[in-house]
Amino acid sequence: MTLLVDAFTILAVLAGLVFFIAGTTGLLRFPDTASRLHALTKADHLGLGLIVLGLLPRAAGIDGALRLLAIWGLVLLSSAAVGPMIARLARLRRPGE
Repeated sequence: MTLLVDAFTILAVLAGLVFFIAGTTGLLRFPDTASRLHALTKADHLGLGLIVLGLLPRAAGIDGALRLLAIWGLVLLSSAAVGPMIARLARLRRPGE
């Protein structure tokens, strides 16, 4: 059973890292702010979710699991609040308009 939990943790964390790398690539390669924000937030939400899912079996009891889920929830809420603010600021500061 331990080998199965280890394999699940490794696969979930590696899948999360792949999404983080994809989001970073989108941040660096996409041409405008809106598409950069979209790529970064979507990939980071899924990447962090997979990492949290992979770490849940490793959590020290229900308290540790709830902390992991709380961190993921706070990241979701903060990016949902900050993303539109950054997009609005970028729209206001466009050169030539």
